[in-house]
Order: sequence, then structure tokens, then C-alpha cells
Amino acid sequence: MAELLKNKYTKSYIENLALEIKKEYALFDDAGFVASVFDTLWGDLELKGRMRHIALRLGECLPLSYAEQLAILKPVSKHFYSYEAMFFEDFVALFGMNDFEESMQGLALFTVESSSEFAIREFILQDEKRTMSQLRAWTKSEDEHLRRLASEGCRPRLPWAVALQCFKKDPSEVFKIIELLKNDTSKYVRKSVANNLNDISKDHPDLVLAFVQKNLGISKELDWICKHGSRTLLKQGDIRALKLFGFAHSGYVYVGNFTHEKVLQINDTMTFSFELRSKEIIGNVRVEYAIDYLKANKTHKRKVFMISQNEVKEFSKSFTKKQSFKNLTTRKHYAGKHYISILINGEEKVRSEFLLGP
Repeated sequence: MAELLKNKYTKSYIENLALEIKKEYALFDDAGFVASVFDTLWGDLELKGRMRHIALRLGECLPLSYAEQLAILKPVSKHFYSYEAMFFEDFVALFGMNDFEESMQGLALFTVESSSEFAIREFILQDEKRTMSQLRAWTKSEDEHLRRLASEGCRPRLPWAVALQCFKKDPSEVFKIIELLKNDTSKYVRKSVANNLNDISKDHPDLVLAFVQKNLGISKELDWICKHGSRTLLKQGDIRALKLFGFAHSGYVYVGNFTHEKVLQINDTMTFSFELRSKEIIGNVRVEYAIDYLKANKTHKRKVFMISQNEVKEFSKSFTKKQSFKNLTTRKHYAGKHYISILINGEEKVRSEFLLGP
């Protein structure tokens, strides 16, 4: 089993953090800081809770002004990377809400080695106009991390973050950021732009479809943004989205030789196969499968998975796929009747049941 992310914060990790702070601030009580982190609360905290806990202990153990604290933490942060280092950004969100300029400088630095996408949202919620002005300024930065933050930070539905209800209701300010970044040279930035569009599509599909219609066909990079940003609409079988990407018509395609296990146990892996057939060249098809998972309340919830979205220049094509039914932190399986379906261009072509045992 993969290591839980929250366990990245080992004692040696926190001791190393304390050591780097001590190098910048000789009066720092490194032993006291380590002890304060691993207090009676620590064992019950999950990943984001541990980030917040570390940030709080930093605030307590650095009895200085906010500007002085940041002056210490900025050089320290260069020794820590990835999501584990997001307690630096959380420190800004906790203690820097009343010092906008210092906080923006801190988040701009911290995001390079980590990501300030969660912390910047607190500033959007407090002062949307000023913070969005800062994000627009970052779209012109030479640093792709800052340009990416400009998009990622204002996503209406950023996973694991507080939703921005203002932008779920009216994403016009977010579209200003998207327009500034849609032709960015960095794939890292373009992926964020696409994810932002996908967020918006869940509340305002018409706005995203209008964006796609306006921008499709200009460049392969922008085409990718349009398609990736429309992935939820495509999964939902939105006929307008399917037409825009050439996946509208599939009546001439049918599914044959559909086979799969009829009985499995939780933690097993299903192998299924099928064949697309047509009396003419199959052409541009989006091939997906759906699992209707049994829930604890005995209802079913559908999850759609991508198989392929390509041009098929033949009269038939075979597919074999595997689907795990291993319990995960993000999905728990329940014993009982489930269903598997094959979808072509958003249309369900075949559906079959199977039994998942305990």
C-alpha cells in the first residue's frame, strides 16, 4: 500500500525544518518547535490539518512581526519542495491577511517550489478586486509558476480547496485570466487553464462551449485546452460538445463480443473486452465505459472512464481493458449488483450487470 501523504512529515523532516530556521534566526528554539509540532493533536490530523498545525506552530515559535517572520521563512522555503512545503503558504493565509503586499511577495516566492493555489483563495475571498488584479499581473510574469498560479488560484472548484462561490456564480473575472493565458507557451500553465475551464463548465456549460467554438482550430495547443477543458461535458454526453469535437454521430457503430466476469469479489480486477463494428469506416469516435457502482443506500452512481478518442480508419476495432474493484480512500465498494456499459460518442451501446461479492 502506498504511503499516506500525511506521513511525509516525519520527525527528521520537522527537525530539518527547525535546523534551517535556526540558521536564519539564531534565537529560534528548535527543540521546542519540534516538540510543539508532535503534540497530542498530531496523531489525529490528516494532511491539510498537519500543514495548518505546522504553520500555527511556526507562528507561535517565531515571536516577531509578520514581515520579520517572512524574512526568515523565505530563504528557509528554498530547501523544501512540492505539496509537503505548502505549510509556508498556509502560514501566509493564517497570519498575513492584513498585509497584502508582504503576503503577495511571500506567495510569489513560495509557489515556485510548492504551490500557493490554496492560500491565494483566502485573499480572493477577502478582497476579490485587489487579488484578481494581482493575478492578472502575474499572467505577465516570466516565471511559469506564477502564470500557472494566476489560473489555478481562481479555479471556482479547485479540488481539496474552498470553493469560490463568487466565481461559481459569475466566472467573468476568471475568463479574463483565461484569455490572458490561453496561448501560454508552457504546458504546465495550459493544463491549469484547461482545468479552470472544466471547473466553469460544471456551472456554466454555455459559456465554456462559446469559448470552445470561438477558439477551436486556431492552434493544436489551444485545441488541446478546449478539449481538456470540455472533458466533463464530453463525459456527460453533451451533444453540443460532442458535435464541436466531431463525435456527434455514432448510429452506424455497434458493439459486439462484449465479455466480462459476471461475479467478482471486492479487491478483484475485472477484465472486459468488446469490438466496435460498422459497415463503413468507423471514423472519429469517443469510446468510454461506465460503471454503475452500488452505494451504501442501495442506489447506484455512475462513473465514466475514457478508453479512446481517435479516428478509427477500419470497419472494426477490438478493445480489452481492466477495472480494479480495490477499496480506496476515495472509493469504497459495496457487495451487490453493479453494471458496466460501453459508450460510443456519449451514447450507451450495451449495458450488462455483474455481481460484486464481499
